[in-house]
Amino acid sequence: MKVQPFHLAIPVYDLKSCRKFYGETLGCGEGRSSDHWVDFNFFGHQLVIHYKPKEEIASEHSNPVDGKAVPVPHFGVVLEWEVFQEFAKLLESKNINFIIEPYIRFEGQVGEQATMFFKDPCGNALEFKSFKNMDQLFAS
Repeated sequence: MKVQPFHLAIPVYDLKSCRKFYGETLGCGEGRSSDHWVDFNFFGHQLVIHYKPKEEIASEHSNPVDGKAVPVPHFGVVLEWEVFQEFAKLLESKNINFIIEPYIRFEGQVGEQATMFFKDPCGNALEFKSFKNMDQLFAS
């Protein structure tokens, strides 16, 4: 099945810092924008950051996974193995404050994957992951 680009719109209370984060730190190309929102090419998908006052943004929650507090909600992209490794090194060089540093889950097992979590300047949680064997993306 051909994967179609998704569209995701998220709230941010600091449009300027998030514009810099998604554009410069993550390297996402900018598309259309206004004084209240900005479109980004988020690894081939359409991400839109929308200004919303901080007090109107919901608080975060987490679920325990592998003994780590995984933030919920979160979003991100599944990258190819080598791309994930390079991207993790790039983020480390930019001093990203990881919630969960890059590590391997299910090593040597079905569904072996690399994953990492971090937040944008307004607290939106992102997860990037990669599967050693992409055919196991939906393996049970």
